[in-house]
Amino acid sequence: MKQLTWLLKWILRAAIFFTLLAFALNNQQVVTVNFFFGRDWQASLVLVVLAAFTLGLAAGVLAMLPRWLKQRRAARQARRQAVADSELSLSTLQPPHES
Repeated sequence: MKQLTWLLKWILRAAIFFTLLAFALNNQQVVTVNFFFGRDWQASLVLVVLAAFTLGLAAGVLAMLPRWLKQRRAARQARRQAVADSELSLSTLQPPHES
């Protein structure tokens, strides 16, 4: 069963790769991206699509970063509190040692 799952994963990865490769090969035309103030950029269509995807991915990660850091900080604080609470409960359950 494990080998079948592994094989299906690799078949899916290969299908995605070849689909993207075919997309890239079919979109090699030069396109012009017009910016403000008369600026333009000429590049292959697949490069323009890749650049737009990369910029969108970076914007999404940057937008998510503050919330992710806040949740990470809260989880670390909760973990410390849980450890402190467990140590406190263990110390109250043990009888004091006599010398």
